[in-house]
Amino acid sequence: MKPKVVFSIDEINLSDLDFWREPLEVREAAFETLRRERPVAFMEEMDYGFLPAGPGYYAVSTYRDVVEASRRPDIFSSAKGATSIPDLPTPFLEYFGGMINVDDPRHARLRRIVLRAFTPRRLDAIEAQIATVASQLADKAIELGTFDLVAEVASQLPLTIICEMMGIPLSKRQEVLEKSNVILGVGDPEFVPEGEDIGMTLLTAGFELSELMKNLAQERIDDPMDDITSALVNAEVDGEALTPDELASFFILLVVAGNETTRNAITWGVELLSQYPRQKELWMSDFDRFTPSAIEEIVRFASPVIFMRRTLTQPYELSGVTLAKDDKVILMYGSANKDHEEFEDPYDFRVDRMNNKHVGFGGYGPHYCLGAHLARREITLIFKEIFGRIPNLHPVSPPSRLTSSFINGIKHLEVSVV
Repeated sequence: MKPKVVFSIDEINLSDLDFWREPLEVREAAFETLRRERPVAFMEEMDYGFLPAGPGYYAVSTYRDVVEASRRPDIFSSAKGATSIPDLPTPFLEYFGGMINVDDPRHARLRRIVLRAFTPRRLDAIEAQIATVASQLADKAIELGTFDLVAEVASQLPLTIICEMMGIPLSKRQEVLEKSNVILGVGDPEFVPEGEDIGMTLLTAGFELSELMKNLAQERIDDPMDDITSALVNAEVDGEALTPDELASFFILLVVAGNETTRNAITWGVELLSQYPRQKELWMSDFDRFTPSAIEEIVRFASPVIFMRRTLTQPYELSGVTLAKDDKVILMYGSANKDHEEFEDPYDFRVDRMNNKHVGFGGYGPHYCLGAHLARREITLIFKEIFGRIPNLHPVSPPSRLTSSFINGIKHLEVSVV
């Protein structure tokens, strides 16, 4: 159903955090207006406290433009801050640079090395682990009866799998979750209280995760084990391996992006199925048949990652707007995934939607999400447990949404198994 809220184009301010606190239908209506009237819209930047206001950016809201920019990494560069609108100071880039904040040839090099750790044998072993953890979480859900889906299930599945993949000790896993919440929840007072130094809080969280991984990497160099950390610190591609800093940055990317994206897809999936009970019935009627399309539809509809940034390396025209070298553009994935020019009835949730070429895992191009296949496996196996063992699982209160312009997250969702 198309949003009914009517916006004047000049009323829309994507830089104002209050906009991201609005009900979802209000946000959807704003992006509907942008796609129709100003698909490449200039926005003033806000003062972030620890960072002064920048020169502004262009919000790219249509599917066509998001895909076009994603496929031209030579022009739309990721190197100046793919995950952030402001240019981050050098100390931040040490922890939050990662693969997604670099261009080729460095990006290609890092991706080649990392892919060596995700062999078919290792992925098969990971799938067996996912099934085991999903079953254990279903056991716990049945025992609890009523509980917070995010805390007890949706966050625990990807966190456990990522930590087991990397060899993170059980004693450190809650710390990993808390630090990742801080990194992606800086605009939400539940994770970063008002008045707290945002810059220092971010740096501290990044430093602590980085040190955890560097210490583990040294242990694996001295005593390799059957985990991905061992594979990465000992892997060589064209005579190169990941440096300690590169490994630490990759770990932060994995625990933050892998945890947030999957847990929000799971949580939004449960919420959406409660809103569209006929779609739940359809999916449950033939799980194997509808699972592939259902997962893509959850990711499209929820769009857990709202945007990524690119920076122009040269002048370029997009939807009639001439962008200059060094201009910032923000690829609005959530908006692109509701574009009626690409998706029929985009505001309808359909588990049998075909030809669903969404950009929920990033636009098509070299930065397509490395963990997309892992996320699909995790979502598949947790819903297999839900439908098979707790088919009446349903929310008993509205979701508590994360205040963020970057992650379309749910912080808490109280559910019941009966």
